[in-house]
Amino acid sequence: MSSWRLSVLADRHRALGSGLEDWNGMGTAWTYSTSLADEHAAIRTTAGLMDVSGLKKMHIIGPHAEALINFATTRNVSKLYPGKSVYACMLNEAGKFIDDCVIYRNGPNSFMVVHGSGAGHEILTRGAVGRNVVVLFDDDLHDLSLQGPAAVDFLAKHVPGIRDLPYFHHLQTTLFGRPVMLSRTGYTGERGYEIFCKAADAPLIWDTIVAEGKEMGIMPCSFTALDWLRVESYLLFYPYDNSDMYPMDGEPIGDSLWELGLDFTVSPGKKEFRGAAEHYRLQGKERFKIYGVELASKEAALGGDALYDGDTKVGFVTCGMYSRLTERSMAIARLDPAYAVAGRKLELRGASLTCGATTHTLPFDDPQKLKRTAKG
Repeated sequence: MSSWRLSVLADRHRALGSGLEDWNGMGTAWTYSTSLADEHAAIRTTAGLMDVSGLKKMHIIGPHAEALINFATTRNVSKLYPGKSVYACMLNEAGKFIDDCVIYRNGPNSFMVVHGSGAGHEILTRGAVGRNVVVLFDDDLHDLSLQGPAAVDFLAKHVPGIRDLPYFHHLQTTLFGRPVMLSRTGYTGERGYEIFCKAADAPLIWDTIVAEGKEMGIMPCSFTALDWLRVESYLLFYPYDNSDMYPMDGEPIGDSLWELGLDFTVSPGKKEFRGAAEHYRLQGKERFKIYGVELASKEAALGGDALYDGDTKVGFVTCGMYSRLTERSMAIARLDPAYAVAGRKLELRGASLTCGATTHTLPFDDPQKLKRTAKG
């Protein structure tokens, strides 16, 4: 493994059975010795604690910070107030998706952008040249994600007012006597929180949550558990749902927001951002649509498994999972646009599974997003 970024929790992950595979330049716990089904169940019914420090954290500070982020992303961040965050996308000049991120406003000229393995870092640092702005890549900052219905009950014992923190808001506070930024965000479809802390404090915070949370059913969960959760909750993972992973014949790599179902991330009326003209031109020209399929099986589909209507291939799965909780086999798929409607009967022909499939709207779980936005 050639990771150049280090989590201070690496020894904890090894002790839990992880070999620390590389993701985004950091040794990441793809799996533990525990069952993924148990980890999935914990996050859906109690809570799970994950180290998602492999996400890249960038501080954007200075008089031109707002202008830089407004150009680089699809959101109008001028409307954000300190303590508010928003999910956004980044496009290339061809109007195609290259990364997604969460933008946190911490002050008038102070933001943090957290993104995955796309080109966000390069876009922001390149865009900062010649502007009165500093872009600071911060790997000392660790990101611990506590997700699930019991997360708020656990944190409420330690953080006054946490029940009043709305979805996509954050606050500066302390946890176990250590300074943290608590954000009501996550990647699970559940009510959850991300705990941003300095590296020196991450082991104490991790160990204390694991020890104190055990009686509430809180358990450490690995990165692959997120795949199961994101299928149910329609959370895309670059590049695993994209043409970067699954090139289209005769087409350059890249997908439009209209194809991915991420066009909602463009702030209403916003026309001045990287790739904007091409983004709007591509509306109505979708070559495929991201959509759900439910399988008549107790097994999970694999990425790349083909979907057929008779003898015609109409799409394929990018990520699948089987839920022990709901006894459903579900998958995110790239489908021909004509098939991106609920209730179409198809056949899955995969590497290890052949079965009936039915197109299904996304998300499968909590379509009204009532869990992640719950109050109190």
